[in-house]
Amino acid sequence: MQTALFTHEDCLNHDPGSGHPESPARLKAVIAALDTDAFTALDRRTAPHASIDQISRMHPRDYVVQVLEHIPKSGAVRLDADTIVSSGSKDAALRAAGAICAAVDAVVTGEVKNAFCAVRPPGHHAEPAIPMGFCIFNNVAIGAAHARAMHGLQRLAVVDFDVHHGNGTQAMFQNDPDLFFASTHQSPLYPGTGAAHEHGCANNIVNAPLAASDGSTAFRQAMSERILPALNEFDPDMIFISAGFDAHTNDPLAGLNFSDADYSWATEQLTKAAANQCGGRLVSTLEGGYDLEALGRCAALHVEALMKA
Repeated sequence: MQTALFTHEDCLNHDPGSGHPESPARLKAVIAALDTDAFTALDRRTAPHASIDQISRMHPRDYVVQVLEHIPKSGAVRLDADTIVSSGSKDAALRAAGAICAAVDAVVTGEVKNAFCAVRPPGHHAEPAIPMGFCIFNNVAIGAAHARAMHGLQRLAVVDFDVHHGNGTQAMFQNDPDLFFASTHQSPLYPGTGAAHEHGCANNIVNAPLAASDGSTAFRQAMSERILPALNEFDPDMIFISAGFDAHTNDPLAGLNFSDADYSWATEQLTKAAANQCGGRLVSTLEGGYDLEALGRCAALHVEALMKA
């Protein structure tokens, strides 16, 4: 079976403004990197709009409606200090959430072996009723809820290797023993969450904070000694990846020193875990990554590893 790529040009129309790091150029860099002969075997699919019902499995309906109503017909509106929406943001946000739901459907029904969602805005900082950190809706959490509601999968796991802690995903998962969230991230750094002692209601939260300047050795040790064993013990029905590429040594927004090869390695480890634990069921979605060249290269390596699984 093939790996699926879910994306949509609407995701390019979310415009936080000139100079904002979470720019449309990010997605253009990813799509360009995947538009080569090495990726001709990708099953390229159109990301649909998510419904309010799908998003409301993880966000209060009133919040969803309020956010969508605040998106302007022209100009820009600031949802928080870092999260700015434009006239194209509604379709982009709905496509980003819809992509992961459609990817779940395709993977669980066996149409494809795994999937990558090349979408924006990202999602892992969005808390139940708070947009933050460039994020409006929590795409990966919405995907997990969709897997549960529509396919009866109960134990869902998210592994997040973005340089910033996925505070929104943790907030949504921490009180449900059948939802697992594990994260490597730089600490201290925005958003200031993700301490190693944060364990959730049933040891279902695993944080492995890394110090500024840490690189491959510390990352691979954290994955091998903390995250992968905990993921194996959790025994998920499906694995999701919050795939942020901003821990790369060239990224301007943080201070970790991951190499290109770290992203191949991490993806290989997670696809092996999926093969061993849940029939290979795995869906990944784009989070951060702000050096365009490194982002494109590392996203391509990530997808290449998915295809080889």
